[in-house]
Amino acid sequence: MLDSRHIRTFHEVVSSGSFTAAARALGYTQPAVTQQIRALEREAGVPLFTRDGRRMKLTEAGQTLARHAEVILGNLGAAAQQLQALARLRAGRVRVCAFPSANATLIPEAMARLIAEHPDVRVELQEAEPPESVNRLLAGECDIALSFSYPGIRTELPPDVVEVPLMEDLLTVLLPVGHPLARRHAVRLAELAQARWVAGCPRCRANFLHICADQGFEPDIVFTTDDNLALQSLVAAGVGLAVAPSLVLSFLCHRKVTGRALEPHVRRQVSAFVLRGHLPLPATAVVLAELQRAGASRVGC
Repeated sequence: MLDSRHIRTFHEVVSSGSFTAAARALGYTQPAVTQQIRALEREAGVPLFTRDGRRMKLTEAGQTLARHAEVILGNLGAAAQQLQALARLRAGRVRVCAFPSANATLIPEAMARLIAEHPDVRVELQEAEPPESVNRLLAGECDIALSFSYPGIRTELPPDVVEVPLMEDLLTVLLPVGHPLARRHAVRLAELAQARWVAGCPRCRANFLHICADQGFEPDIVFTTDDNLALQSLVAAGVGLAVAPSLVLSFLCHRKVTGRALEPHVRRQVSAFVLRGHLPLPATAVVLAELQRAGASRVGC
């Protein structure tokens, strides 16, 4: 069995390039680093370093361990974070990480009811676009991650992660007020094949390119931004049209921009993600329940 402390020291030696530099980075003496490496070699049953003049070189076994060391240490770090998260959840403290439009809509509605009905539960809010929000969940940096996905564009998740659907969010095309098509209730995407476009976050851009390809054209994307207000201002200024979720328009709508449903209809799935082992904990359960209620109240947006 390899000692994780010895692996950490070995990784620092490899990363820093010498026993001396590793000792300085770890706050050890050089003999202490040497002793730990020798102990690791005894555990492994093979030498990990060989001397080449004044330099120490990795043996073949050392190179193999070096490839695994960062992953091992990363997994240990994630495990420690998840154990700490479990302790916080048992104490009624929940860290929620969500994308901006969910933070501006679903979260306030859910948190207002949570405060009224479960005042002992405390929520810490983070913000990140997917897939970063789910990556934080896997790393133990948050307890519930809100994310969205588009039809045909799904990310495989580890079996210990559970998806809790919250709502379906209809996509709209953003037009400047006064645009000839703004008088319609819905607009066919194929009619806009010759338009200039402003695109949003990477996941939204990927979906936009996908649905345009389905309609037989490649969009002329002249500007990209993750900022919803900037995106709408660019549409208002005539830089290009844009596609945005209804959830965004429910809290942010430029006075010189109007949204119309796309035909064919496209919806993104908004979900919460949580580790399976955390589902039964009361704090997790009540926050998820309030997020589901908030999502249900917006179905059909």
